[in-house]
Amino acid sequence: MTAQAAGAVEIGGALARLRHATGLPVAFGGLVESGRPQIRISELSGTATAALRSLAVTSGNGLGGKAVALARPCAVTDYSSSRQISHEYDVPVAAEGIRSVLAVPVVVRRRVRGVLYGALRSAQPLGDRTLGAAMSVARDVEQALVVRDEARGLLAAGRAEPAGAEKGAAWEQVREAHAALRALAPRIADPRLRAELLSACGMLTVSRPAGGTNLAPRELDVLSWVAAGATNAAVAERLGLRPETVKGYLRSAMRKLGAHTRGEAVTAARRAGLLP
Repeated sequence: MTAQAAGAVEIGGALARLRHATGLPVAFGGLVESGRPQIRISELSGTATAALRSLAVTSGNGLGGKAVALARPCAVTDYSSSRQISHEYDVPVAAEGIRSVLAVPVVVRRRVRGVLYGALRSAQPLGDRTLGAAMSVARDVEQALVVRDEARGLLAAGRAEPAGAEKGAAWEQVREAHAALRALAPRIADPRLRAELLSACGMLTVSRPAGGTNLAPRELDVLSWVAAGATNAAVAERLGLRPETVKGYLRSAMRKLGAHTRGEAVTAARRAGLLP
């Protein structure tokens, strides 16, 4: 799946959540097109027509374009008569019959990646609670896109074949990224995205032999950071655990791997295909 397609999936999934969280009956959205200052509305939820599908919204134009240009949420009570926006898209908006509209940008690393819209078919003010709920959904999309970006970069780094002295440094970066992504996984509410992230981490390890050693997820999380050179205290801080808990997980992992030291445990885990 391409990055654009994966992003569209996240936008599509967010629309149902936006409608549920805000109570707005209509939601739609899309991503900023690569190399172009515009978003393409690709996902619809609760719409009665296809008037908005594939609409290209230029940065600065209309409500969504304003949200892109300002990189902040925008809303109007009555789209067709609002003086706060330009009116290049009045025809498709009127065809769908929507009036009160909000637009929330999806911002990743200070760059707008997409926009989520919510709308009513009547002219009513959209209060702070509604806007806050829509922003919360947008934050979830932002986190999902960050995770996908990191996983994609991790896989690319793992597949690269640097030569000479660069190879060791490159693999250390891969191992540190692997540990960071495993630490992030438990904080992801979406089980599908969490599983996808852990699967991407697993692709960096060698094929595991049948009947090989198995470590519990937290044991592997701890060992991943140990492999990246972190102390027990640093591992505890990274994973939000007590240092004593980290030591317990590490001892358990060492016992399962037949290792007597941290270094032996890391080496055994790599040989078993548990770590990159």
